[in-house]
Amino acid sequence: MSTKPITQSEINNIVWKACDTFRGVIDPSQYKDYILTMLFVKYVSDVWKDKQNVYMEKYNQDEIRVDRALRNERFQVPASCTFEHLFENRNEANLGELINTALEDLEDANRSKLERVFRNIDFNSEANLGQTKDRNRRLKNLLVDFSALDLQPSHLAGNDIIGDAYEYLIERFASDAGKKAGEFYTPSGVSTLLAKLIDPQPGNRIIDPTCGSGSLLIKTAREVGSNNFSLYGQEINGSTWALARMNMFLHEMDNANIEWGDTLNNPKLLEGDSLLKAHIVVANPPFSLDKWGADNAAADQFNRFHRGIPPKSKGDYAFVTHMIESTYEDIGKVGVILPHGALFRGSSEGKIRKQLIEENLLEAVIGLPANLFFGTGIPACIMIFNRAKGENRDILFIDANKGYDSGKNQNRLSDTHIKKIVNTYQSFRNDAPLTATEGKVLEEKYAYRATIQELEENEYNLNVPRYVDTFEEEEPVDITATQTEINRLKGELSDVEKQMENYLKDLGF
Repeated sequence: MSTKPITQSEINNIVWKACDTFRGVIDPSQYKDYILTMLFVKYVSDVWKDKQNVYMEKYNQDEIRVDRALRNERFQVPASCTFEHLFENRNEANLGELINTALEDLEDANRSKLERVFRNIDFNSEANLGQTKDRNRRLKNLLVDFSALDLQPSHLAGNDIIGDAYEYLIERFASDAGKKAGEFYTPSGVSTLLAKLIDPQPGNRIIDPTCGSGSLLIKTAREVGSNNFSLYGQEINGSTWALARMNMFLHEMDNANIEWGDTLNNPKLLEGDSLLKAHIVVANPPFSLDKWGADNAAADQFNRFHRGIPPKSKGDYAFVTHMIESTYEDIGKVGVILPHGALFRGSSEGKIRKQLIEENLLEAVIGLPANLFFGTGIPACIMIFNRAKGENRDILFIDANKGYDSGKNQNRLSDTHIKKIVNTYQSFRNDAPLTATEGKVLEEKYAYRATIQELEENEYNLNVPRYVDTFEEEEPVDITATQTEINRLKGELSDVEKQMENYLKDLGF
């Protein structure tokens, strides 16, 4: 057997090839659950096998001592749950049932970690996977494809490979899933940007109240630079919640607390009777969510909407105020991705926006390029709220709408664009606040430091072009040259018309 470490690209290629089993049969937003669940099963099986081999060598094949040592591992993997068991039974007529049973047994053996994680996935579903014969063939192909994977930690080129393969798959699924992708994934560049802007520190509690498959939460955690952090998330969709749980395990963030439920109507991240408080709260909530729960907001037991109740058809500021109320006073920071409309819409949203500004919570507004997000071409923005602004009441505006690399189906933020935005934000934070009432251009057509007085004069409208002047003067028109060109074109047209007349005469018309 080859001793060459298995690389990230090798694993990515194998798992992506496994998706061929389902392409054209079910939607990518559905088949991602089957692929990612099978990747998780293969992972825990191979880790278990790797540990068995280590302990067998360490304890000289003493199975009693080996079994005792294995009881202290992260996951318990009974023989009926292993990938090898499923692969050996790949020709059975009830293969879908066997896989479902294996998942149930794996959950039972790891109740504290995996409870309910597999409840929303059915490998015996006729509706999703077809009738018995077709279903068995697809599941057998899936097992055969995954059998080519060797995920034993001792055979891998790095510790992050499995988690990164999971992220790779999620991003590819999002690319294929179109509009539905926004329900479970934030584009990698946007997540990286937000994580760097929010700058989490060792010891921080980090919350994502709309965590999807957990990618943004993981990116933010990695910015800490150590394992000294606590992660919390909540996700409304059961299947996506399960993906987030597995995502945490594959990134070895086993202590992350990911809850399943509706953040606005039934927040699960609590301390006693109050909202759980954190140093950092990040989110990419659903844009302008309709029917978010406005009817019950006035009676909210956590008093999250004391600044006002957002419109029934647009829940953007419901998420913003929930996030702010989930931070520690005086030190908490919020980073949230929103549609541009949240910057300037009036009515109750305008009143909430005004109060957030008057409370000196808003620190920065970054306008992002269009077509960054899966399934929608609309431009979005990032808003940073900071409870630790102190005496500094200035607000940074960045117009990054031209800072992108074009892709086949959508645009993306490159490392260069991300670095420029982050450096501009950090410079803004390090500079002394303005003493005058007028703002300051930090970079022409890109960044502006606004005063609270300017925001008041603009009636708390945060539309970025009001502060960052991106007007491009048109080059002066040479009237004489233009008229000469018009005359030349007229002459050419006259010649063509005469030639056309001659052709028509020749044809007898």
